[in-house]
Amino acid sequence: MKSPIRVAVTGAAGQIGYSLIPRIASGDVFGKDQPVILQMLEVPVDKAQQALKGVAMELEDCAFPLVHGMVLTADPAIAFKDANWCLLVGSKPRGPGMERADLLKDNGKIFVGQGRTIDEVAADDCRVAVVGNPCNTNCMIAAANAKRLKPERFTAMTRLDQNRAASQLANKAGVLVSDVSDILIYGNHSPTMYPDFFNAKIKGKAVTDVITDRKWLEETFIPTVGKRGAAIIEARGASSATSAANALIDHVRALMTPGATLHSVAVRSDGSYGFSEGVWASVPVRTVAPGTYEVVKGFTLNDFAKDKIAKTNAELVSERDTVKDMLG
Repeated sequence: MKSPIRVAVTGAAGQIGYSLIPRIASGDVFGKDQPVILQMLEVPVDKAQQALKGVAMELEDCAFPLVHGMVLTADPAIAFKDANWCLLVGSKPRGPGMERADLLKDNGKIFVGQGRTIDEVAADDCRVAVVGNPCNTNCMIAAANAKRLKPERFTAMTRLDQNRAASQLANKAGVLVSDVSDILIYGNHSPTMYPDFFNAKIKGKAVTDVITDRKWLEETFIPTVGKRGAAIIEARGASSATSAANALIDHVRALMTPGATLHSVAVRSDGSYGFSEGVWASVPVRTVAPGTYEVVKGFTLNDFAKDKIAKTNAELVSERDTVKDMLG
């Protein structure tokens, strides 16, 4: 049997964590032959720490053979110690009347500390995936406060947007989700993100040849994907949990599986596709070795796509300006 890897999860007793952790423990993320030591972080509040104990009790009762240990803590230095993967799920939610800038500043402080601590104590091969919103900019903050670990070790999750886009296209075309390919997300994980339907395919054919209703694609499809999170909050009274956990599993598994498949990941921009250098923007990537990716360049973007990317890039630049004092 392989040696266990250490997987740190923040916000481990939250709704996303509750959906995510059993699937890590069962082998859905790192493989059915890969033991794990789960290092679970929650805020130092009695109620949260009690809930975390309950999560651990349920994991014990599942008797997962791949779980070779659990660490329960409120101390990031303990949670991230020797971690091979850090899944940064926990963050402050946006409250009533809270401006996005306020959320950026509040959560930014969390990710300054987490970026520094991960850099100090995590394993040399550590990879970091950020889910806590605003995830692109939180990822940039964490990476900027790391000196040992390079920026390419830090990614933010836009796979949820990709999955949502694939599902919407499949529903509209009356096909299976597996029939949709190359639907990729550009930009921020926010309503400004751009799902590139022009380069996507359904059963190997261009989406625009299968779905000929261009008005639906431009005026219904894009905002439906971009505002899906708000629609779920309105429907269930809470933010996306199961779908977010599933998307994080897809995100990590894709980054661990070399091959030709393209997937959407927010990474440090090198200026490709019109994004400002240094912001964390979602672009097409391909995994070339476990944990190592390359940005796939060469997709043709028409004027409509360029306009959408310019708007989401402007938002990312604005967010960077808001948190400039936190960037190391």
